[in-house]
Amino acid sequence: MNKDLTVGKPSTVLWKFCLPLFGSVIFQQLYNLADSFVAGKFINENALAAVGNSYEITLIFIAFAFGCNIGCSVIVSQLFGAKKYKDLKTAVYTTLIASGILCALLMVLGLSLGSSLLHLINTPDNIFDDSLLYLQIYVLGLPFVFYYNVATGIFSALGDSKTPFIFLACSSVSNIAMDILFVTAFGMGVAGVAWATFICQGVSCILSVLFVFLRFSKIKTDEKAPIFSFDLLKKISIVAIPSILQQSFISVGNIIIQGIINTFGSAVIAGYSASIKLNNLVITSLTTLGNGISNFTAQNLGADKPERIKEGFRAGIKLVWIICIPLVLLYLIASNQLVYFFLDNPSTTAIETGVMILRIVSPFYFIISLKLVSDGVLRGAGMMNKFMIATFTDLILRVTLAKILSIPFGATGIWMAWPIGWTVATVLSFVFYRKIKWNKVKK
Repeated sequence: MNKDLTVGKPSTVLWKFCLPLFGSVIFQQLYNLADSFVAGKFINENALAAVGNSYEITLIFIAFAFGCNIGCSVIVSQLFGAKKYKDLKTAVYTTLIASGILCALLMVLGLSLGSSLLHLINTPDNIFDDSLLYLQIYVLGLPFVFYYNVATGIFSALGDSKTPFIFLACSSVSNIAMDILFVTAFGMGVAGVAWATFICQGVSCILSVLFVFLRFSKIKTDEKAPIFSFDLLKKISIVAIPSILQQSFISVGNIIIQGIINTFGSAVIAGYSASIKLNNLVITSLTTLGNGISNFTAQNLGADKPERIKEGFRAGIKLVWIICIPLVLLYLIASNQLVYFFLDNPSTTAIETGVMILRIVSPFYFIISLKLVSDGVLRGAGMMNKFMIATFTDLILRVTLAKILSIPFGATGIWMAWPIGWTVATVLSFVFYRKIKWNKVKK
């Protein structure tokens, strides 16, 4: 069901819209959590390290899919708020075509350069083959990743956050069962983990795209919408390209950090792989809520109602902090048990590494969540330059400090870089939000 985010009490509208988004990203993260859990528990510590090692490279591909999502979502939100339904349909068709071309290019690069990328990040020999196998199967499933992200962006732009949640919940639960089946019953090892994800993401993607077209059939226009528009592609690209660059550079930064981590051996990699999945569960959830705030901002700007955005911002901050409280307490109190969850007969080094990461970074979730909400408003308002300044500041600080601090403090110095980068970037993003002149944005 389409939902107009420009009417009703802003805080109530935003919370009802964002909570299903939060549920969706929790289930989306179950894909990666399930892969790591099954690899660590039912195969061995090296398998967990291999999956986690490849995961950092897959984030580059996800960055492009995310950019297509947010670019389409913001523009479609503005058109939906302005009730320009013909242009709305054309924007969606244009995104689907452009995303398909981009996805094909990335698949060629991923399949041809996968081995080189793994060598580039100092992948240990004992996990190299499994890392490459997982990465290659993941690349084959990129069309599902791309079109699922575009579909969820369209649903969000139309104010519907419940439909993708239902699809993803069913798919994620199925993925857990298939992971275990392929590994334990069929003995497929890391390949079983990868193929289970491939199949479940494919089903979720196909259903989502079908429902998008069913939803579109109910949106009536006076004349048939063109299937492509260079003008709308330009508008989508203005939002999408900075988002892609942001996520890509973050992924490249994470790969550089992964290369530093890899020099400490497979036990540290395994501990990092377990804890980073738990960390990404929180960060991705908060980022998705920020995307919801982008949709809220864009729809209200499209409807010429910028006065609602400030109240939406305050409601967004309350929402993310309420979510952060139990997660921070859980990661601080039960970090040991959470890391053990991913490992069977783990080494002491792996456990200590995972626990240390969670205890260092989790208190700063309150800080980074403020940045992600501010980023959501900046993106929805089309202020991509300021959004990128704050994000790249975080990235540069984290990568640089990880390298510097790892010399005197060892692997612990890498984890110490996260809070510093987050804090500085949050200050920048919040200041940019506070200085927005909404009358100029409207013009």
